[in-house]
Amino acid sequence: MSSLKVHNSYSRQKEVFTPVVPGHVGMYVCGPTVSGESHLGHARPFITFDVVYRYLLFLGYKVRYVRNITDAGHFEEEGREAEDKISKKAVIEKLEPMEMVQKYTNLFHWAMRKFNNLDPNIEPTATGHIIEQIEMIRKLISLGYAYEVNGSVYFDIKKYAEKYPYGKLSGRKLDDLLETTRHLENQEEKRNWQDFALWKAAPEEHIMRWASPWGEGFPGWHIECSAMSTKYLGKEFDIHGGGMDLLFPHHESEIAQSTICNNHMPARYWLHNNMITINGKKMGKSYNNVIRLTELFTGDHPLLEQAYSPMTIRFFILQTHYRSTLDFSNEALKAAEKGLNRLWEAYKELMKLNPDPNKEISPELEDHFSTYCRQFDEFMNDDFNTAKVLANMFSLVNSINSFKSGALEKFSLSAETLSYAKNQFKNYLENILGLKEETEADQQMLTGVMELLIEIRKEARKKKDYATSDKIRNELQQIGILLKDEKDGRVSFSFE
Repeated sequence: MSSLKVHNSYSRQKEVFTPVVPGHVGMYVCGPTVSGESHLGHARPFITFDVVYRYLLFLGYKVRYVRNITDAGHFEEEGREAEDKISKKAVIEKLEPMEMVQKYTNLFHWAMRKFNNLDPNIEPTATGHIIEQIEMIRKLISLGYAYEVNGSVYFDIKKYAEKYPYGKLSGRKLDDLLETTRHLENQEEKRNWQDFALWKAAPEEHIMRWASPWGEGFPGWHIECSAMSTKYLGKEFDIHGGGMDLLFPHHESEIAQSTICNNHMPARYWLHNNMITINGKKMGKSYNNVIRLTELFTGDHPLLEQAYSPMTIRFFILQTHYRSTLDFSNEALKAAEKGLNRLWEAYKELMKLNPDPNKEISPELEDHFSTYCRQFDEFMNDDFNTAKVLANMFSLVNSINSFKSGALEKFSLSAETLSYAKNQFKNYLENILGLKEETEADQQMLTGVMELLIEIRKEARKKKDYATSDKIRNELQQIGILLKDEKDGRVSFSFE
């Protein structure tokens, strides 16, 4: 088998994957900011790195997969710097910040289970690692690469750039950053406009706050990942993953912080999936095209013509190489739905086939199956090319269906080739690509969606938002689902 090669965003080229510790892999992937519900754009990185995780396990590595939860401190570098997304959303939803965090964390985990993603080995939270973040900030100050102003602490990028190539990962030049950085609120207290916050002093109205050597405040977004990756994976680990939107400023800032604190680049290989567009447009609130995962599963969005199952979405994402742009449309999702069904039916037919000693073994057919199945390994070793793996599977679907239809009734595959093909299809479809037959998931998915809708309705009733409560009940009734409020406060549902 050929060696695994990965495209390293830092070097901008494919490199043979060589782990820091032979036989072991440390992988850190930036997780969700749980200030709201996950959307279609979030599905791609977590499905992508689930497949990376599964393939590394398949190759025999012992993997420690760390994926964080950002539950504090994610204030926007391109917005009001003292504004924490968690605190702001908690005020809007009239919930305690950690109550809201738990709500959206649970919803995120629910969606990951629907996609059949494996759980990470460790899922640390920003709020659970305030001490580690403070210690790292103190070290950056003591080494002269960070400074405190009015209870806030900033990283000195100019000083860092005197010795290290700031901007190499994202391809940005420091001089350009100096010229293009917008003048934002509180920028005047920084030495340089492009310096990023490690710790922010909390104004009086700020809900989430912690004691620190610089006064009460909350951590910046970038420092959490440096602190947690160092704690659980060490000063140098193998893979750091995330979406391309994180290249700058998040991952660029992580590299700077960790390099100074640990005297080492944090990760050997930086892997980034490309973005999802919708009908050719970037996904964003300004385009009104953000589709939440629950909306995808129920079809309840103006841009959706129908509901799409989690396996359809997973298959749709894996049909394109993770580094290529993926355009979402109803036509593409419907095609993916049909394609997945066709592939799965052929897979079931393949598993039924048995060698027949009374039939002719065709050398061309033997070579077709053995070559195409062997290439599964070659394609995955070439930077996890799931698109080519699936293309090869579809090339074999026609031959499998020809056995079923009788077009190849005179021929049989040898026991060796048939066993190899069955093992390759099972390993790749189920264990590596993480796909499963929809009939297994349908009832669980429906139950999960119903539980979510019932919970949303309960929250609406608590807030005396009876319009929303009634809309949920009435629209469910129109599609044949009856909600019943029980005397003990439970809500049950049944089908007409």
